[in-house]
Amino acid sequence: MAGEKSIVSGMAGRYATALFELALEERAVDAVKADLDRFDAMIAENPDLTRLVRSPVFTADEQANAIGKLAEQAGFSPTSTHFLLVVAKNRRLFSVRQMIKDFRLLVARYKGEASAEVTLAEKPSEQHLNAIRAALKGVTGKDVQIDVKIDPAIIGGLTVKLGSRMVDSSLRTKLNAIKFAMKEAR
Repeated sequence: MAGEKSIVSGMAGRYATALFELALEERAVDAVKADLDRFDAMIAENPDLTRLVRSPVFTADEQANAIGKLAEQAGFSPTSTHFLLVVAKNRRLFSVRQMIKDFRLLVARYKGEASAEVTLAEKPSEQHLNAIRAALKGVTGKDVQIDVKIDPAIIGGLTVKLGSRMVDSSLRTKLNAIKFAMKEAR
């Protein structure tokens, strides 16, 4: 992978790259990705876990102990567990969600997939997600991994970030455009 244009950078990118290279070496890319996806979902759904991950009040040992127990209960692979423990012990747990995002990008590139961030006002049905995937595949010609974000503030519609491109068809943006047009018409 050395010499290729990097798609991740910064501290989170370095951790994600190290984990990706280790997972490749151990032939555990899919298992590690599944573990990290579950861990990311746990953080998103549990305010206590979010506080543990983000708060500097907890010591590295407290964070590592809690993450170790969580990983054991969740049945994470040894590679994923070790990675999360290293991140906790190095006081970098606050950035683990960005590390996971960067890891997903590396996996998508490795598998020849594209990655998109889709923001919706409410949780979509599987049928809706499949329609979005199909539309994005038509644009990119690749399978597209979708990272769904829920933001009720967009009211309706969706926003899609695919690489450096962004499409905003949210109701909030359309209403703001109408409001701006009405002010200009005065």
